[in-house]
Amino acid sequence: MKRKPIYVELSIGAEMEKLWDATQRPEQHEQWDLRFSSITYLPKQENEPQHFEYKTNIGFGLSIAGWGKSIGTFHAEDGSRTSSLHFGTDQVMSIIQEGKGYWKYKNEPDSIKFLTQYDYKTNFGAIGRFFDFLVFRPLIGWATALSFDVLKRWLEKGESPSSQYTRFFSYWLITILFFFIWVYQGLIPKLVMMHPAEIAMTKNLFSMTTSQASNIVSWIGIAEMVFGLVWLLYKNKRRLLGLQMILLPLLTISAALAEPASLGHPFNPITFNVALFVLTIIGFFTSKDIPSARSCKRKR
Repeated sequence: MKRKPIYVELSIGAEMEKLWDATQRPEQHEQWDLRFSSITYLPKQENEPQHFEYKTNIGFGLSIAGWGKSIGTFHAEDGSRTSSLHFGTDQVMSIIQEGKGYWKYKNEPDSIKFLTQYDYKTNFGAIGRFFDFLVFRPLIGWATALSFDVLKRWLEKGESPSSQYTRFFSYWLITILFFFIWVYQGLIPKLVMMHPAEIAMTKNLFSMTTSQASNIVSWIGIAEMVFGLVWLLYKNKRRLLGLQMILLPLLTISAALAEPASLGHPFNPITFNVALFVLTIIGFFTSKDIPSARSCKRKR
């Protein structure tokens, strides 16, 4: 397993000083960088690098605390800048042991090319290196790229990082929810259980035999599972949300026509589908212009 440094590059339409402050001042940096929950500069000693402490919350009340120091900055004659960093943590639960990297700010005609490259040593020996290669390194590389795009939108459009992350994670929670619902509804009631209620509704709606209705239910189940998988694989989720805004009312009307008595049941088609319809509308209006790690260049 050859370890490759993490590299992320993105052009940002902002003034150099504004970008520099957003990335070098801790109270601004911690707002947009998904890798850090807090960054605190320590009192600077004369002729010594700037030291700082950071903390990253990883959930379930746990956090990783670490140290860092700015080991040098360089301002070139053409206006470009470079900032080098040494970082690490003494916590044994951290996959990262110690690492180094840099940020580079390169002037372009109408923007600044902002890029980073960093690498680190891992804990836990061969197991740690394997986990890093398979899971952690792709994840932290993705988090870096997503953070860069959030920074870009913040400086170019003025949208705060917190509101961007709220929309981003809401968008993906809704995506995963619809994936789960469509796959579950297709697999469990229709294919695995072949629920009598599903067969009865199909039989009543299309006036067919029980055998024919069973076949139709199976095909509907397969179609629902495929649609659920599309939620994960298809990039334009907004188009799926628009399609779902048409499908859900049609499914509700079909269920009401096929089995009017079901409307009086607990968790009936009306309450269930209306809830999904409202979530679909919310998702449709919040899914526009979502930040994405794909906006960044990930290789030199």
